[in-house]
Amino acid sequence: MIGSMLDGRAVRAARIAIAALAVAGAALAVAPAAAQTVSGSGSTFVQPLLNRWNHDFLRSQWTAESQPSGGLDYEAVGSQAGVMRLKDRAVDFGATEVPLSQDELKQYGVAQFPVAIGGIAAVVNLPGVRPGALKLSGELIADIYLGKVRRWSDPAIRAVNPDLALPDADIVAVRRSDGSGSTFAFTTFLSGASEAWKPVGAGLAVPWPAGVAAKGNDGVAETVRKTANAIGYVDLATARRAGLVAASLKNAAGAFVAPSPESFQAAAERADWNAANDAGLSLLDAPGEAAYPIVTTTFVLVPNDRPASVRTAAALDFFNWGFERGVVQAASLGYVPLPPAMVAKVREHWRDTLGAAPTLLPAAGPGRS
Repeated sequence: MIGSMLDGRAVRAARIAIAALAVAGAALAVAPAAAQTVSGSGSTFVQPLLNRWNHDFLRSQWTAESQPSGGLDYEAVGSQAGVMRLKDRAVDFGATEVPLSQDELKQYGVAQFPVAIGGIAAVVNLPGVRPGALKLSGELIADIYLGKVRRWSDPAIRAVNPDLALPDADIVAVRRSDGSGSTFAFTTFLSGASEAWKPVGAGLAVPWPAGVAAKGNDGVAETVRKTANAIGYVDLATARRAGLVAASLKNAAGAFVAPSPESFQAAAERADWNAANDAGLSLLDAPGEAAYPIVTTTFVLVPNDRPASVRTAAALDFFNWGFERGVVQAASLGYVPLPPAMVAKVREHWRDTLGAAPTLLPAAGPGRS
């Protein structure tokens, strides 16, 4: 079982967690793997975090007394394609927000573990609208993507935004063209909020009734940014990087909550991680006044070989570095880092399932994360 009860620490405790994780890693130290580039593919949701980790990981090679590495070569091709590429052993790992079932794990011969928690933001291009000011429910968003609510001046939108000056203009709904974990989380949320959406369903890809297609989170963000009166869905890190305005969404408690690391943390804290297993745990529409409703976890998949191959060991070393040294970076990008207790469970999973343990890292010095 991977997972443990989140301890409720705020993001400001991230720096404290680094030292605790470094001590925990010492007990699992093994000889470093040979220097090489780690290849991965899949989720666009987690791409900003992996890029940042890779940048800082490579910089650390100039100062850390550890085996040099070629870093990470990651292709953000979408969760569905990433899983298939790992299944074909074309990459060292795949990343997805849709964890595989136990049967799929056995069929593909892979193991999986969580690496980060984040949220999907509903982003808009509406002049004069401030971040979080626009309020939308899952039912309203579903009606927009069904083509039932076509204009920002629609009475249903005005009813929950009486004090907001919205244009009398057509809504341009932007959605993913590729198989996507972000789409899975977004459409699962819509399916739970709207009876009218149920025929469309939830999945990595769905038969969209309306909308303009764009590839990847970056493609959706760029299309929304360039299109007046558009709405789309992307991870928070991509939304921030693109300078997009995110709406506040109605959660299970009936409150409208803006996407932020704090509201993602509030959702994660209410989840029963002790009841989770390798198939993951849904954080969508979690209870609680402060919980953001579209929160998801990114899982990494690696070949389930025992002992782990040199390439798999190198991939695990990279993610172990992220757990130990990438906590602050994750929080700064809008993700919720895995807490120390959950990281310990992941390491146990590596040891028990793959016979692998991460390379010991020297303690971080002043000014280093």
